[in-house]
Amino acid sequence: EKLLSKMIGMWAFAIWDNHANELFASRDRIGIKPFYYLLHNSNFVFGSEIKSILEYQDYKRNINLEQLPFYLYFGATNNNSTLFEGIQKLPAAHYLKINNKGEIKIRRYWDPFATLIPYASWTEEQLTTEIITLLRDSIKIRMMSDVPFGVFLSGGIDSSLNVALMTEFMDRPVDTFTVGFRDLEKYNELGYAHQVSELFKTNHREIIIDSQMALERIESIAWHLDEPNADPVCIPINFLSELTRKEGTIVVLVGEGSDEQFIGYNWMLREIKFNRYLWQYYQILPKSIRKLVFNILRPSLLNKRQYQILEYFHKSANDWQQYWSGMPFFTTIEQKILLGNNLDFNQIGDYADRMTNLADSFDLEIEFSRKAIFTEFYQRLPELLLMRVDKMGMAHSIEPRVPFLDHRLVELSLSIDFQKKIPDRKTTKYLLKKAARGFIPNEIINRKKQGFAAPVSEWMRNEWTGFTRDKILSSYLVKSGIINQEIVDEMLNLHKSKRVDFYKQIYSLLMLSLWYEKYF
Repeated sequence: EKLLSKMIGMWAFAIWDNHANELFASRDRIGIKPFYYLLHNSNFVFGSEIKSILEYQDYKRNINLEQLPFYLYFGATNNNSTLFEGIQKLPAAHYLKINNKGEIKIRRYWDPFATLIPYASWTEEQLTTEIITLLRDSIKIRMMSDVPFGVFLSGGIDSSLNVALMTEFMDRPVDTFTVGFRDLEKYNELGYAHQVSELFKTNHREIIIDSQMALERIESIAWHLDEPNADPVCIPINFLSELTRKEGTIVVLVGEGSDEQFIGYNWMLREIKFNRYLWQYYQILPKSIRKLVFNILRPSLLNKRQYQILEYFHKSANDWQQYWSGMPFFTTIEQKILLGNNLDFNQIGDYADRMTNLADSFDLEIEFSRKAIFTEFYQRLPELLLMRVDKMGMAHSIEPRVPFLDHRLVELSLSIDFQKKIPDRKTTKYLLKKAARGFIPNEIINRKKQGFAAPVSEWMRNEWTGFTRDKILSSYLVKSGIINQEIVDEMLNLHKSKRVDFYKQIYSLLMLSLWYEKYF
């Protein structure tokens, strides 16, 4: 296990020790690569895809309903289980040992707050210089390849920095790849990608997709994902990966992980401010009063469909943590409406609190912003965002690599508090933007964050309407009564009429339905 501290990058591997009669397996620190396993009838079956484990002839497929609330909340199952009964995941930053008696030990091997470098005392100039130094080295290492490599370029700060720093090490143009959407200009970042491509003289290729192309591909995407993934960005990544492979590029650098480390989301910034100015004071109230407030506000907020606001009062009334990693697809309040008493959604709160409290075991003095970032690294980043990149890339036999998630850069970012990271308390990714100046144009650095997205909201109101309705309402989970058909029908109608934007919830149910159809 001491080997793991010397490794840099991504991995999932297993080594049989003939002397100790045990198997040693590990998943990388961040969870860029998956490791699935099944212990059944004294056999230990493992792989980087669930579909390979399903080939084990003695395994009988059953849905693991205990994971359904996790999927509905996070858009992915939790970090140690799957929606297939009996098939589990090795969490990121963990190793596993199993001996010939079938005894399993699982341990965390990496403390993300354990850097010995005193970054917390460094000046802003020192930090921004170090960020570029570490990122440059990370990119150089990830360019080691005996096959052609390139970059997914959105024209945002992260992918543009990847291009800029790659250019320093190359004696030929960087191969860049971009995806756009036909007739839906507000979702496109093509202009910014062109600007970066022209500046660095890259060998640029792009693909434009539309609703029909995406619809024809969506069932194949569900199969390649192994488990349902509720992030619609899987669709453009799939097409982008296909384009990349057709052009002969096998390895690509991607920009995942930057937003989580450097507070690049407005909602993340909002949660940090909310904790600082409201939540910590509201929690001083006796629990009985907080429960009373929740019960008083519940009818009115439910009637107005203010689920996110009500969720805060619900968490407080249950003594749960405020921040549970990312924006939920279905809040616990919505799950109660959708599932009734069929499943125990309270287990999400227990899991999320353990996830958040784990940060305390690393550093008792940790402040809220660093806790919030840690929870992103514990759940949403590895199980939702990185899985969409890995699965869609591997579906076309390309290998995405993630320079921003070099563990040395992560240790730096997690050692810095909110005041240093965003001193003006309003500019997302302040520190990274400062570091990027002089490497990429200020217009790219200062532009409003658009975010990599897919226009499924529009598609499900228009060309996808019939397909979406048919697949969800005819699915096993609805037909069996586990999911309330009337509630789903109401959501579909409200979304279609543009009265409420339920695209996140509807898309997550669509992918769940397609997954069940493909695998069961």
